[in-house]
Amino acid sequence: MIHSNINFVEKYRALAYQDILGQDKAIEEVRQFLREFPKKKALILYGPAGTGKTSLALAAAHENNLEIMELNSSDLRNRAKLEVVLKPAAEQMSLFKRGKIIIMDEVDGVTGTDIGGIPELLRVLEVTKHPLIMTCNDVWQSKLAPVRKICKLVEMRALPLQTIQKLIERVAQQEGIIRDARFYQQLAIKSQGDLRAALNDLHSYAHVESLPVDTHEKRDVDENIFNILRVLFKERQDFLSLFDNTQLSLDEILLWIEENIPREYKNESLAKAYQALGKADVFRGRIYKKQSWRFLLYQNIFQSAGISYAKTSPLPGFTKYEAPKRILKIWMNNQRIEKKKTIAKKYAHLVHCSTRRALNDFPLLKLILKNEAIKKQMKLSEEEVQYLAQ
Repeated sequence: MIHSNINFVEKYRALAYQDILGQDKAIEEVRQFLREFPKKKALILYGPAGTGKTSLALAAAHENNLEIMELNSSDLRNRAKLEVVLKPAAEQMSLFKRGKIIIMDEVDGVTGTDIGGIPELLRVLEVTKHPLIMTCNDVWQSKLAPVRKICKLVEMRALPLQTIQKLIERVAQQEGIIRDARFYQQLAIKSQGDLRAALNDLHSYAHVESLPVDTHEKRDVDENIFNILRVLFKERQDFLSLFDNTQLSLDEILLWIEENIPREYKNESLAKAYQALGKADVFRGRIYKKQSWRFLLYQNIFQSAGISYAKTSPLPGFTKYEAPKRILKIWMNNQRIEKKKTIAKKYAHLVHCSTRRALNDFPLLKLILKNEAIKKQMKLSEEEVQYLAQ
């Protein structure tokens, strides 16, 4: 039984490269980035939660004897704050050490609108005298596109079950926690590759020796689309639950699959893959035309298992996947039009006019909706507010 209330994540945070497990490639890329600075002024560490992104950034500072300027972008959600806090930090020299490294966690929390943080972040990257390391879970968000172009991208992968199990066993030994091997294995399984979650669970479960580990308690893990494509194309399984842990809809995933099939399939396999995707699209059409949502199962089957089994063996080596182009642009434009319609509808209801009239007067309406009180009264969503700011 332990008595310490110190958080295990912070207490055992890695502060040297050698203490970061299972991320050798990422470590080498960070080293290269610092050696070549200012060839690239910023680096983005991206990947699932609990893979050691912040720990690697801190380890890079300690290994190179650099002063750490740590920021959390949840506190820097607009241009004004970025200008006041981040810009001076990027331009001023270190007082006590030979250099400085700026660490910015959760960069995907910075707003992407013109009145938000992304444009100002880009300006900071132009003038910074110090390397800037940012972390995020999903680097492929559209708002981060201009940042991606000028940053070095380094992926951090989810840790294997065995690695997590060994590490939490080591921590348990140092804390005087005595449990059997099955207990540590269950914690590793429950973590789903998230080391931070495993350490937090170890701290919680260790206080109550009789409490069993519930490995069926699933965490809310938002799967990266590139990981989904990698699994879909490189393995041959049924995959009926492959798309469960992503915020993307089946329709969006269909566009990603369509764009990248030629990169993974050739000849007869290519034809079979497109045939499966075509059948998925047929059922998609029936869903929208007849509102027969029972067909969603068949769309899922054809664009998961159907695609996976289209070839007898996966293409060896690494394949670079790309976002869908023309069709995605059409889809995104439709989404923007839909937001315009919903805003016009809310305004029409508020002032008792027709939605058509509100749409016709939309350029004037955008000026009116700069008023924060009116936005609040209309109960606009965050996406609608961002659309108005474009």
